[in-house]
Amino acid sequence: MKTIGMLGGMSWESTLSYYQAINSMVRQQLGGLHSARILLYSVDFADIEQLQQQGNWQQAAELLTDAALALQGAGADFLILCTNTMHKVAADLVQNIDIPLLHIADATALQLQQDGIKTVGLLGTRFTMEQDFYKKRLTEQFGIQVLVPDEAGRALVHQVIYQELCLGEIKDSSRQQYLKIIQQLADAGAEAVILGCTEIALLINTSDSRVPLYDTTALHARAAVTMALADTAEPQL
Repeated sequence: MKTIGMLGGMSWESTLSYYQAINSMVRQQLGGLHSARILLYSVDFADIEQLQQQGNWQQAAELLTDAALALQGAGADFLILCTNTMHKVAADLVQNIDIPLLHIADATALQLQQDGIKTVGLLGTRFTMEQDFYKKRLTEQFGIQVLVPDEAGRALVHQVIYQELCLGEIKDSSRQQYLKIIQQLADAGAEAVILGCTEIALLINTSDSRVPLYDTTALHARAAVTMALADTAEPQL
């Protein structure tokens, strides 16, 4: 079993979901008392969030690169960045580390392709919804058309992430607002909607929506387990 390097803390609530999902899947696949081999570097999200708001992506990239190098030096075989938004600096990490980075958008897009989804709605932070680093990868590398909410919808989605979900606050009123935005995306032609912020799955899940939802946290975690167990022997039951 390979050792997974988890670069998280953005926020720690969603990183907890990663840790639980990865270990649960490893136990399910290998049985018995098996759990995942994980190295976790959890950053102080307040530092990252301040740099995001300042638009200081270079310093954010340097901070995360240092963390990635620490995971590599500690023995991680590959890296997962437990956040959608900070994949904006994924290229910087790849240039400075010698282990693979399992990209969250790729894990999501491969499942969309497998399910025959060609047009998808995207929810996330305003950085993810408005900038090209995520949408362009889906379109250019996987041929998936991406729709985002209107300006008011983007503002609401972003606000709930930072002012509620990252603080561990789950409100039914926000869930209903998100579901309304998801339906608007479906009405605009989206065949499914990506929960493109790792905290959103704390608020809504597939049972809440008639529109298919793709949870990036779950998909990324599953891809990490597949990669970690690629050379593992038969399950021990």
